[in-house]
Amino acid sequence: MAGGIEPFLPLSKQRRQWSDRKVWTTVPLFSGYCFARFSLSDTLVVLKTPGVARIVGASKPEPIHENEITALQQVSSANRMIEPCDYLIQGTWVEVVQGPLTGLRGQLIRRTKHHGLVIRASLIQQAALVYIEADEVVPIL
Repeated sequence: MAGGIEPFLPLSKQRRQWSDRKVWTTVPLFSGYCFARFSLSDTLVVLKTPGVARIVGASKPEPIHENEITALQQVSSANRMIEPCDYLIQGTWVEVVQGPLTGLRGQLIRRTKHHGLVIRASLIQQAALVYIEADEVVPIL
């Protein structure tokens, strides 16, 4: 891509079963989506990039909130298990108060053996669940 275009592809480590063994693979967190920071004057360059089908937006490219991109970048670099999850999950809004995700806000989800924090990219209606410890978060009042 051109010099003024900053791509960002959040990745997820997943354990996959092959015929003879289980292996860890890295796949895009949100299948079919790659984020990019670019000026509107670079729209045509982005659209001509191999693999790009379209730019998200109702009638023109729409920006994703900076705090959502920052949260996805922080989660991607935290070396935690992360997976896509249902965007419409209800949960308590919390803030992480310790560990590598300190300051991050999201919704707490409880699973059978794990607690998770849901991070949303609202424009594309996608969400990611990062696993955390329950004592790492406090409710947002």
